Amino acid sequence: IGILLTALVVAREWDRGTMEASLVTPIRRVDLLLGKVLPYFILGMLGMGLSVVVGTTLFHVPFRGSITALIFLSSLFMLASLGFGLLISAAIRIQFVAAQISIVAGFLPAFFLSGLIFDLESTPRFIQIVSHVVPARYFVSISHTLFMAGDVWPVLLPNALALAVMAVLFTSLAFRKITKRLEG
Repeated sequence: IGILLTALVVAREWDRGTMEASLVTPIRRVDLLLGKVLPYFILGMLGMGLSVVVGTTLFHVPFRGSITALIFLSSLFMLASLGFGLLISAAIRIQFVAAQISIVAGFLPAFFLSGLIFDLESTPRFIQIVSHVVPARYFVSISHTLFMAGDVWPVLLPNALALAVMAVLFTSLAFRKITKRLEG
């Protein structure tokens, strides 16, 4: 959902022509993009917190990990997802097209290729390989580990590293794409 929301809000700014006007103001591009992403980051983290509270209290799902680890690793996932949405909106200026691309490239792969619904080990090898570019794949592994086994760092760290790399890659590509659009 973070991918979709970020792609929509920024693409709407491109669509209306207000993004160019905002980018030529004296504020830094980093601050502007942070202002576009931060509300959705907070919203996503609040949604995660609500899901954990409902899951543990209403459905009695055991939580064996630390809250600190959950918050930190959820933040990495949110940054990777929002960075991907920002990249889509930097590349696509039309809101409707950005919404369609974010659903096809972000939401559906996160739903089907994350390992949440289907066990990835039982899928064809090609699907397993493709699933490695989906940030949700790593977060599902993190969530399963934190809820069922606890803070098992040999499992958590590689997944955290993958999410961190994706967050930096997507965000830096989006920033570069927005900068090139203004210059070109």
